[in-house]
Amino acid sequence: MAASLPKQVPIPKNGTDYRGKVVLAPMVRSGELPSRLLALKYGADLVWGPETIDRSMIGTTRSINPSTGTVDFTRPSSNVLRDPSLRETGNARDSVIYRLHPELEKGRLIFQIGTSSPTLAVQAAKLVAADVAGIDVNAGCPKPFSTSGGMGAALLKTPDTLCDILTALVEEVGTQFEIGISVKIRLLSTPEETEALVSRLVKTGITALTIHCRTTPMRPRERAIREQLKMIVRVCHEAGVACVMNGDVYSRGEALQLMDEYGADGAMIATAAEKNPSVFRSEADGGLAYWKEIMREYTTFALQVENRWGNTKFLLAQHIPGKSEEAKKMVTCKGYGDSVRALGLEGMDDRAKEVDERLAIDTTKVSKATKRARAREGEGNGGGHKKPKRKQQDEERKEVVQESSLQTAAPAALAV
Repeated sequence: MAASLPKQVPIPKNGTDYRGKVVLAPMVRSGELPSRLLALKYGADLVWGPETIDRSMIGTTRSINPSTGTVDFTRPSSNVLRDPSLRETGNARDSVIYRLHPELEKGRLIFQIGTSSPTLAVQAAKLVAADVAGIDVNAGCPKPFSTSGGMGAALLKTPDTLCDILTALVEEVGTQFEIGISVKIRLLSTPEETEALVSRLVKTGITALTIHCRTTPMRPRERAIREQLKMIVRVCHEAGVACVMNGDVYSRGEALQLMDEYGADGAMIATAAEKNPSVFRSEADGGLAYWKEIMREYTTFALQVENRWGNTKFLLAQHIPGKSEEAKKMVTCKGYGDSVRALGLEGMDDRAKEVDERLAIDTTKVSKATKRARAREGEGNGGGHKKPKRKQQDEERKEVVQESSLQTAAPAALAV
């Protein structure tokens, strides 16, 4: 008698199966559109956008951006809310809360939502459900700005609320739009507690569960715990739910090996993909790409979709080696035009100038980092007390992070 096939929950018509996939994790800054497109170019099977808070999506307007061909979810900027007359002067700029590419991401984009309310979760998810392949609930982010609102890892302490959110999304969004609903969690204090939670979650109608193999108090530098993984996989499979593993996965080859070892259906890559998205490419297809290739490809996508300059500058800082001449030059770049010249990216000057103008980037303003760099080189006013080199570098890095993390609405969350 032939062996029966493993139980599998049905995958909705407009959804996607997480099985057999190596995917990009949800990450603040590194989960924005250019990074997702680059990950897909190098072989990621699915990509998660950064966690987007339900309240920040509610009230947005969906539109097609004629310049980029992207689908933008926008709302009036804080300046316009304070001074509506800016609309009349033509100085009003809407804030982009979420941006996706309807062609390049079709069938491969998962929208991750930050929420602590079934009602708000459904309202927010319905706005984007027709444009994505799935809705994922963040139940693992340990950062205070998420947990303080009862979202992220705080949901692990309120399993009734988490189950209510998932059930509502399945019944009111998944069914209507024919997409899958999933959840991403962390390990609890004991295997027994983890098993009890997972057993409840897989009964809500979700199609997949991602387990970050760390507990909430653990930091990324602490080694992932995989002792509970086979148990979690077993519980998911008994319900027919796909199980994706996350934590200390650094390449496609390693992802496939771990999936085979632990029986997981998929694997998620986070920090390694932030540094070099070609980690998704197999060795047979070329393996890890040289950082200069990554730098050019990322800039190409960033210009194509008119990405926020602060976010682009932050990601280039991740891709470019810190001690290279290019990294030193990037510190003083104030816009795309500066960066393509500093990085020697030929053929991008005209588009860079156009994007700077469209984003109203003031390249004449001299930043503090630029002033310090000029002072070190003997330009301008280099007098006065000089700070230690390490302190200067830390402050410059902080400026880049602050610039890139500015959010016009509720903040997105870090990878969970």
